[in-house]
Amino acid sequence: MAEKKKMVLSDKSVIPTEEIIFNYIGQKKALWKILMEYLSENHKDINGSWNYYNDGKCWLFKVVQKKKTIFWLTLLEDTFRIIFYFGDKAEPVIEASDLPQIYKDNFRNGPKYGKIRAISIIMNDQDDIKSVEKLIDIKKRLK
Repeated sequence: MAEKKKMVLSDKSVIPTEEIIFNYIGQKKALWKILMEYLSENHKDINGSWNYYNDGKCWLFKVVQKKKTIFWLTLLEDTFRIIFYFGDKAEPVIEASDLPQIYKDNFRNGPKYGKIRAISIIMNDQDDIKSVEKLIDIKKRLK
């Protein structure tokens, strides 16, 4: 089972800046930069913004294409997590993809939130970036 990492950015009055983000994620700064560069170069139709959510009592980075949410990002101690939510119709697409088996298993067997399920990736290395890229493509293809 994955280790539990504490969510950060819980102070509503502290708006996330690059400096604050990099202080929290430390050595994962390189992964952050690779991800943001990938988004700006390959997905000009999507953008993100930080918002404070009272239900979770923390800041989340919401990445959208027009009104469609692509993924959510939250900072953790020493890293960050990206969460994608998919409906049941995404299951055959995810199963047929070349995503690592652990993400397919997590999606298939994970809890349902109404009609959706999540794929959560804690960013540790370049392989995680590749998985995020694949999931962005899947999310954008689905209606």
